Amino acid sequence: MLDVNLIRNNPDQVKNGISKKGANPKLVDDFLALDRKWRENTQQVDELRARQNKLSEERNIEEGKKVKIQVQDLEVALRQLEVSRSKILEQIPNLPAPDIPVGDESANTILREVGKKPKFEFEPKDYLTLAGSFIDTERAAKISGSRFNYLLGDLALLQFAILKLIFDKLLPKGFMPIIPPVLVKPEVMKGMGKIKFIEDEDAYLIQKDDLYLIGSAEHSIGPFHADEILEIKSLPRRYVGFSTSFRREAGSYGKDTRGILRVHQFDKAEMFIFAEPSKSEEEHQLLLSCQEELMQSLSLPYQVVQIATGDMTFADYKQYDIETWIPSEGRYRETHSCSNTTDFQARGISAKYRTSDGRVEFLHTLNATAFAMGRILIAILENYQTKEGRVVIPEVLRDYVGRSEIEAPKKA
Repeated sequence: MLDVNLIRNNPDQVKNGISKKGANPKLVDDFLALDRKWRENTQQVDELRARQNKLSEERNIEEGKKVKIQVQDLEVALRQLEVSRSKILEQIPNLPAPDIPVGDESANTILREVGKKPKFEFEPKDYLTLAGSFIDTERAAKISGSRFNYLLGDLALLQFAILKLIFDKLLPKGFMPIIPPVLVKPEVMKGMGKIKFIEDEDAYLIQKDDLYLIGSAEHSIGPFHADEILEIKSLPRRYVGFSTSFRREAGSYGKDTRGILRVHQFDKAEMFIFAEPSKSEEEHQLLLSCQEELMQSLSLPYQVVQIATGDMTFADYKQYDIETWIPSEGRYRETHSCSNTTDFQARGISAKYRTSDGRVEFLHTLNATAFAMGRILIAILENYQTKEGRVVIPEVLRDYVGRSEIEAPKKA
């Protein structure tokens, strides 16, 4: 959530910032109106409590009873105002950085293209044609419904090889491996700024237990230091997590819902950093460089995109995407995101640090995709295909997999 004092002291700045992200600036006026009443009521309650204490000292029992009733009535109103005020605050997104393009998806800016797109002397096949026998959606549909899959054989081995590559690359850079829970409490999900994920009905809710399934390891690594105060000498804290993730993918349709591109359950490795504010931009660039190093180790062609204000996620201050070349479509598709959320998430989960002079301040949090397994498997299959319909395994993964190429067997 945003700093309440920022909204109070700079309402026009906040209105301008959130309008760039497509949010209604009236949210600021609505919040300030409730906040004003909340502060007035808080002051009245404090004054009446002080009067109540004084009457108690004076043993003025009758008058004390009257004041007690007034306090109780005001406390009820105050709690209602707190709930209404918090609900509006949850709807206000993080402000975007001042140096990024303003607009919707069409305003996204390509910063650079890296790698050579493969030139085939044949019509490239899509990944389902190349490795459909390794992706069993029919059996999965019988067990779980549509948009689930079984990943088999060499493709399963390839996924584990990619995961080993991630840890080999990131652990020397100070990342700690972490396997987080996949269920989190609603207040934690909201604290992480995932209110839109919930309201868009993209999140799965286990109603009996009142727990949400995570849509990314970010959702449960972020709260790892909730309600804690870290010492500045321990920063930055860098984590690389692996988890299964769950999304309804509400609103997606057509070709993307076949196979393993847009599914309800997928595996993903995620980087997450807790940093002091003065170092968060530096850590953001580190995350992007880690993503590019991983991509370059696989020799996959990609482009880095600066995401415009209207296409950024709710909690982001600044966001980059990496898009990987998909030959069968003749275009780049998004495979990674890389975000600096500044203190927005840290305020929601109360994650703080102690400065060198003893002050306690909110941390900055950052997150970035290492690899979303399904999407990077698609990119490998299509970019490394041969005329004969086989797939060459990227050189960096061959020792992990134990062979140099895969070939889809006949479907079982």
